[in-house]
Amino acid sequence: MKYGKFFIGCAFVFMLMSLASCNDNESYSNLLKEEEKATNWFLADKKICLEIPKDSVFEVGPNAPFYKMDEDGYLYMQVVSVPEKRQLPEKDSRIYFRYKRMNIKNLYVNGIENWSGNLDNLEIVSSSFWFQNYQFNESRTYGTGIQTPVSYLGYDSEVNLVLRSYYGFADDQSSCIPYYITIRYFKAEY
Repeated sequence: MKYGKFFIGCAFVFMLMSLASCNDNESYSNLLKEEEKATNWFLADKKICLEIPKDSVFEVGPNAPFYKMDEDGYLYMQVVSVPEKRQLPEKDSRIYFRYKRMNIKNLYVNGIENWSGNLDNLEIVSSSFWFQNYQFNESRTYGTGIQTPVSYLGYDSEVNLVLRSYYGFADDQSSCIPYYITIRYFKAEY
C-alpha cells in the first residue's frame, strides 16, 4: 500500500510536468501566424509589385520593388543585378551560389540583425544545388525558393529574397522562420 501511494504520487507529478511542458510549446499554426506577422512587418515599408512582369524584365537595383513570386506570398524577390545577356540554366544543371541571410522573426521580436552565410567570406566554399532536381540532397537542403530567381534571371545575377519557411531551407521549415536573403548565382565551370 505504501508503494502504491508513492507510484500514484509520482504519476501525478509526472502528469503535471507533462502538462506544464505542453504549455511551453507553441502550436505549428501559431508559429505560422508569427512568421506571417514578422514577414508583413518587414515588407511594410518596401515597394511591392504583386505580379511578375510578363516579359520577365524586372526593375533592377537597390530601389527596385520586391516582386511577389507566388500567389500565397511566401516568396518576394528584389533584383539587385542581372547580366545583359541572360543565360538560363537547363534542368539538372549544377548552380553554385553564395548567400547571406538574416532571420526576420528575430529582427521583428528582438531587434537583432544577425547575418549568416558564405557571401562575405570567401574562405567558406560556395553552396550549390541541382536546378529543378530535388532527388539530390543539396537541392532539398536549400528548398525551392532559392531556385526561383535563377529560372528568370539566369547565371551571374544577384537578388534579395524575402523567403518564408515553406519555400526555405529544410532546417527552418518546421520552426517557421522567415529570412531576408541576398544571393549571387554562378555557373559551374568545368
